[in-house]
Amino acid sequence: MDDHRRRFLELALRADALRFGDFVLKSGRSSPYFFNAGRFDTGAALAALAACYADALDASGAQFDLLFGPAYKGIPLATALACTYAARGRDLPLAFNRKEAKTHGEGGALIGAPLAGRRVLIVDDVITAGTAIREALALITEAGGIPAAIVIALDREEVVDPDAAVRRSAAQELAARQGIPVIAVATLSDLLAFAGESAELVAEHARLAAYRATFGCHGD
Repeated sequence: MDDHRRRFLELALRADALRFGDFVLKSGRSSPYFFNAGRFDTGAALAALAACYADALDASGAQFDLLFGPAYKGIPLATALACTYAARGRDLPLAFNRKEAKTHGEGGALIGAPLAGRRVLIVDDVITAGTAIREALALITEAGGIPAAIVIALDREEVVDPDAAVRRSAAQELAARQGIPVIAVATLSDLLAFAGESAELVAEHARLAAYRATFGCHGD
């Protein structure tokens, strides 16, 4: 497993962003684990998380000129990533959107650097239904930006429709439809490997494997 993947999973456990138990998801599925990026709620945790994002992006070879954070969770993630890149000698412009367009002052739905003509990286935590990402893509295109890639913290690798002829995760569906890569810092496959190596998490491994067998996009 790549170093940034392992560091991310260890960080998520320490921050209580990654928990094990019985959780009912928005989809109605009962999941043996839950990820909440909102628990990266200190400067140190966000800085460590942003370093994992940056390392994953560097390993992917993705090309981009601007960071975009969809409201709301994407805003601190993109901001922290911008700070990380600045500390590494790459000063990237940053933008994000409002949930509701402002009708006074400067107006509009976008805040930050102009998007026109720039290759835009969307920074978010997870992709569930993909609604927020699709809204962000529409805003970026409308503003003249060029959607280049999407980066998320955790890809649950969870099939959208278990009965579909082609089992694709929400991230895979979005990548296929939009024609841009979705880069994950870590995946459910990484979590399974991580749990299998950990004495503390070995009891969770079987439940994770069973969940993946039922809802995993690879069907294994």
